[in-house]
Order: sequence, then C-alpha cells, then structure tokens
Amino acid sequence: MRIRIQFCRATVKELTAAWQRALRRGDRRVVARVTALLLLADQHAAAAVAERVGMGVSTIYDWLHAFLSTRCASLVYHTSPGRPAKLTPTQKQRLCGLVSAGPEAAGYATGCWNSAIIQDLIQREFGVLYSVAYIAELLGNLGFSYQKARFISDHLDEERRAHWRAAEWPTILRAARRRGALLLFGDEASFAQWGSLGYTWAPRGQQPLVPTGGKRKGYKVFGLIDYFTGRLFAHGHEGRFTAESYCAFLTTVLAATDQPLVLVQDGARYHTAKDTQAFFAAQADRLTVYQLPPYSPDYNPIEHLWRNVKRDKTHNRYFPSFAALTEAVDAALAHFRAYPAEVKQLMGTYLDRMATLADAATAGADALASAA
Repeated sequence: MRIRIQFCRATVKELTAAWQRALRRGDRRVVARVTALLLLADQHAAAAVAERVGMGVSTIYDWLHAFLSTRCASLVYHTSPGRPAKLTPTQKQRLCGLVSAGPEAAGYATGCWNSAIIQDLIQREFGVLYSVAYIAELLGNLGFSYQKARFISDHLDEERRAHWRAAEWPTILRAARRRGALLLFGDEASFAQWGSLGYTWAPRGQQPLVPTGGKRKGYKVFGLIDYFTGRLFAHGHEGRFTAESYCAFLTTVLAATDQPLVLVQDGARYHTAKDTQAFFAAQADRLTVYQLPPYSPDYNPIEHLWRNVKRDKTHNRYFPSFAALTEAVDAALAHFRAYPAEVKQLMGTYLDRMATLADAATAGADALASAA
C-alpha cells in the first residue's frame, strides 16, 4: 500500500522548526520522527522512509497516525521514571577506543566527532541514551578535549624520522656545542596581500568581515633562528624563492657573524639545487648543513615564529597596498630580532623535548663507551 499525503506550508514550517529544535538539543528520536514525516509528505515510500531512519514500516505508520491525531503533541517523549542508565568502567574504556579510532572507523560518513554523533554511538553500542549536553562533560572526564585537527603527510617515513631524533639530532647538537657554532634552523614563509583569516571574538550572529583587494601578491621571507639563543636572521623580498636568492641571504648571514654556522634545513628545491650545493662547498670552512627528514615541519622550531607573525600581524587585516603588508611583517621581524628571548619562548616545549632526546642519546653513547 502506498500512502500519499501532503502537508500545507504552515505544517511543513512547523515540522521544520521542531526538527531544528530537536537537532540543537540532540534529541535524535524526535529528529528521526520529524524526518520521517517530512519524507512521507515529500512522496517517499514508507519502506524507503523506514530504511532511511532505521525503523520498521509499522513504526512509520504509527508516527504518521499519531501526528494526524494529535499534531506536534505526538513529538513529545516523556522521561522514563527512575535513575538513567550509566556506562560501566569497561564500557567507558571501549568508548575511549571507539572515539580515538575516529568516526569513519565507527561507520559514520564524516571525519569529525560532535556531541550528537557520539550520543548516537553510545546508544548504538551500549544501549544508553545520554543528554547531548552531557556528552562534552563525559568526554572531558574520559580525558578528551575538543581540538582542531592538523594535517600530516601520508608520505611520512616514521623510521627515518625516528633515526633523525635518536641519532642525527644528538650528533648535530653535540657538534654545534663543541665548535661554539650558531645552530640555525631555516625556513621560508610567504605573507599574502589578499589577507588571511583567523579566530577572533565577535558578537554572536555577527561574523567578522575583513575587506580584501584580492591581489595575488605575496611577501617572501627567508628566516633562520639560533637554537641556543633565539637570535633571528630574516630577509624579505618580492620575488620567488630561488637558489640564487637563498644563497644571497646566507651570504648576508655569514657576513653578519664570525662564528661557525650549523644549518638545519628542509628539502625545498632551492635548498638542494646544484648552485646551492656549490655555495655550501665553497663555504664549508664555516658552514655545515644538515637535512631534516622529509615532510617534518614539526621538527623545525621556526614554524612557531611564522605562525606568531601571521596571527598577530596579518590575520584579519586589510592591506590596501603591498607596502602596508611589508611594513607590518617587517615590524614583527624587527621586534623578534631585538628580543631573541621571545623567540626562544615561541619555540616552547620544542627546546625541552629536543634537549631531552639529545641528552638521552648522549647518556647511551657514554654508557657504551664506559662499557667498552
């Protein structure tokens, strides 16, 4: 039997408002019920509607008859008497595993958990229905926090990264200390004139608006920071990053110092180009170069500096001219040149973590030497 039913515009509007309220409060039962009614009114077959909301066909008919009889009163579920069910410690442990594995592994077609989905997960897996408002508290008690994800390359060579941490990095650090060298981590950043957006506080319902000229022009900056002191070397220019401009930058750094330089860099093309390698060979008496593992910006502490400059000087700002952009960026770089201690603060726990790795490796090498 095929039911054909049509709701007037006012009824559809009323059901849509009820659906939105139920979604906001995480009441998945009402969401499913209203969804079924709207699908029936849109001429979907009862069997298809039942499959869509995960119910039996007879339940769909019951919902329809109840709505025709009592209207929106049929959408109200009364709270059952007695204490609500709780997850056992074993169930909580399993829930932690399910959440850590991600929503896709649990069968949801999304990469992001939210409270409503986790509410559904708990009811599906354990038969316990928590208020969606309680989900955040539950997850907090289980050691979770609401965080923004970050990208990680699918080309990562974890074995190579582990070797760099355990063997190459301690060797680099010991060599720099022994020679009294500057231990420089290098990288480049581009700051766009058309602007960049970041989080900020604003009145509810009033999204901040930032003008943009849409000019596809960027300010390119070479940078080096000293691991030991936080000293910053930086140079900006309008052109592309090339082997020639990279070597010119390093030449100014060599001229500004009289210490040996130990340079740690990534595998950008202009870092490894033939002309750059020839420059390194010509400066080998003062300049020693090491490569970071591929796709490992998290091992380069200058990334913290770039993020800080963008957050404080370019996010949510309008630059009507290229000169306005360069002035803002250069002012931030000048500040960090004058206050190297702040650069060290930006490196944060990176310094402690990397020093711990180096000390552990040194202790192991000393123990082996003593045993021999």
